Amino acid sequence: MLIPPHVADAVRALPRPVCGYVYDAAVARERATAVRAALPTGAGLYYAVKANGDPRMLAALAGVVDGFEVASGGELALAAGHPVLFGGPAKTDDELRAALAADATIHVEGILELRRLAALAEDPGAVRLALRVNRPGPPLPGSHAMAGTATPFGIAEDALPEAARTAHHLGLRPRGFHLHAVSNNLDATAHAAFVTDALQWSTQRADACGIDLAYVNVGGGLGVDHTGERAFDLDAFAAGIPDDPRLVLEPGRYLATAAGWYAAEVLDLKRTHGRWFAVLRGGTHHFRLPAAWGYSHPFTVLPVEEWTYPFDRPTLRSSTVDAVGELCTPRDVLARDRHVERLRVGDVLVFANTGGYGWDISHHDFLRHPHPQVRWLDGA
Repeated sequence: MLIPPHVADAVRALPRPVCGYVYDAAVARERATAVRAALPTGAGLYYAVKANGDPRMLAALAGVVDGFEVASGGELALAAGHPVLFGGPAKTDDELRAALAADATIHVEGILELRRLAALAEDPGAVRLALRVNRPGPPLPGSHAMAGTATPFGIAEDALPEAARTAHHLGLRPRGFHLHAVSNNLDATAHAAFVTDALQWSTQRADACGIDLAYVNVGGGLGVDHTGERAFDLDAFAAGIPDDPRLVLEPGRYLATAAGWYAAEVLDLKRTHGRWFAVLRGGTHHFRLPAAWGYSHPFTVLPVEEWTYPFDRPTLRSSTVDAVGELCTPRDVLARDRHVERLRVGDVLVFANTGGYGWDISHHDFLRHPHPQVRWLDGA
């Protein structure tokens, strides 16, 4: 996978030993613009902050998306000053108060949360909310099923009538539904069919529950293959969804992933039990996804010519290698069985597609190694 020249230059400029993330804000904006073009006129597009909560990512997307989807009080504070959708199954009273103060649209996860929300609100009828529903049915393909199966997310469909009655009794007026069902689905045709079904289902259930339907949030879930081998067909997705301005999407991974590169310098090359290992300054405490999901993340070798030691430079030629990190665990593996034509101690491995669910989900302080450097760019 080729490294854009301006990204390679930014990696080379990092202090040695190299360990850092390089992000390109222009790539995130381009992705958001493409998704915006795929949606019906008037439909909402929000960025799910959990994918990459760096304030510079939010600043890069603020002019392209309609606002931000958050799932904690910390993310809510990060998105201050912008339109916000607030979800999550374990909201505290303080978080609900903050969401009310921010005039956020709150995705209510259960009947108890409805009661707490009404008790905290000065004017329940002015609260912006939608009911999150865990609908039955076969889950979409993807990495994580959020609905259609037993999860702690949302209101069971058979409890929806009671939830709607409770909301009305408390003076709350739901605007519609939140129906996020899956993460990281690469089947664009199936995802379009899900969106179509969600809109039809919402219309039927809103009529039955006495809800004036203005909002159908289908969540995110637009998939990214972090290995770069497959792609979500945005054109097929656009062609398969209805023209309905009530539709809202909140992708995270799809907007952020291609905008990031993780770079780590090779500190050692060693062979044990018949396998070559490239030992890096870095690892899964910075980029956890390969270990968490059990896949091998591709890398590109960025040659570094400088060699200051008075002995020969260790070099591996035309071989396969495992890229491993600096942690004291055999699970600190970013890539396995990757072919290299030439790899030397001091060269840098650059892992593309690491802008989403990279640094944000990693166990940063395990062993207390220094955090990676971070560089933000804005186009070539």
